[in-house]
Amino acid sequence: MSIKWAFLLLIAGVQFLISDCRAAIEIRDTEIENAVYEITRPLADAAKIPFNRMKIHIVNDNSFNAFVSGGTDIFINTGLLTKIDSFAELQAVLAHEIGHAQLGHIVQMAAKARAETARYVAMQMLGVAAAALYNAQAGIGIAAAGTGMAAQSMLAFTRDEERSADDYAVNLMSKAGLDPSALISVFQKMQNMQSQNKVNPSNINHPLTEERIKNIKLHVRSNDGKPAHKDADDKLKLIQAKLAGYLDSPERTKTLYPPADKSDAALYARAIARIRGGDLTSAKTGTLTLASRHEKNPYFYELLGDIEFQSGHYDDSVRAYEQSLKLIKSAPQIELALALVLAERNKPADSDRAAKLCRRAILTEPMPLAYWVMAKVDQKKSDYYLAEYYYMARDLKRAKDHAARAAKQLPPDSPEYLKARDILDVK
Repeated sequence: MSIKWAFLLLIAGVQFLISDCRAAIEIRDTEIENAVYEITRPLADAAKIPFNRMKIHIVNDNSFNAFVSGGTDIFINTGLLTKIDSFAELQAVLAHEIGHAQLGHIVQMAAKARAETARYVAMQMLGVAAAALYNAQAGIGIAAAGTGMAAQSMLAFTRDEERSADDYAVNLMSKAGLDPSALISVFQKMQNMQSQNKVNPSNINHPLTEERIKNIKLHVRSNDGKPAHKDADDKLKLIQAKLAGYLDSPERTKTLYPPADKSDAALYARAIARIRGGDLTSAKTGTLTLASRHEKNPYFYELLGDIEFQSGHYDDSVRAYEQSLKLIKSAPQIELALALVLAERNKPADSDRAAKLCRRAILTEPMPLAYWVMAKVDQKKSDYYLAEYYYMARDLKRAKDHAARAAKQLPPDSPEYLKARDILDVK
């Protein structure tokens, strides 16, 4: 298993994103994130959103869904990534979510919810008064009517927002020079996944999919937009293979990618599944085949670095990660994987190099693994770094235990001391 993915599972259940009233585990992977950012750029440019403000989150959830939060934070479920047929379809979904953000739907929804809550409370109070003045049945009826009115008003409001986000997506994709008919493909997939024969259109928070397809077809008949990228779909196949290898059972992965399949995606999925099953020799053979086919692909060398590390071949692992980093401009997650190997190998200068990689990551994109490695290579401040690690992992008790020890060891005027005190002050 990849070092980063294995590390994710080490803290699974702790690294959470809260959305839609439920917790989900975020997956961090350079290959997936870079590919999604690449196809998002033309949409961000067309929407006049500074690209460095966009933040993509990959959520380990098998449902066919994506959602937006905070304006420029877009959350994409793994179930969406594995079920689409092209990156053009993902662009269509992203255009829709950008529409929600740009049209102010998040703020409007919050305001609408407050207004409906106030109306609900008023109707409840009126119901209590009616029960006291007239009879209990009258009071119950008024209170129930208030609940129903608030619910129907919210559902109608969200249906209207979905329609306007659909329209925005069509216009945005056209403006970006992309083909908005991919929205039709997305909705057709949704239609195949759900049975709407007995659905009351007034009782759902989105328009019927059939209606959405009809409306989009009216807008895109004459569009001649272009797909995302010439090699985009090949990248998608590799991403889907990676997700299958890491998230599906070995039996399902074997069914999806049988031994007779010699494609890049099949080799990738089987190599990852074999790592999970402990067959590192076969995994290495498949990964070397991929690297020989595609010498410029940094992610195959990254996977090779993972395999060599788990095999105890630290020198080979370092060389593989270094080759990966030569082929990619910025990859903090791969740099941290290299830092972990250097910390474990512990040759002269390895600790200093690992610390440099971790400090750079902490400045640009703090991740739990950076603090974990720093605790190994900087023994004098190990308690402070472990406090930060456990704090990011949402284990407040252990974080405070290490912060308390760090506060006793560190100079009171040091930044680490002040940060340790901050952790101790968290309620």
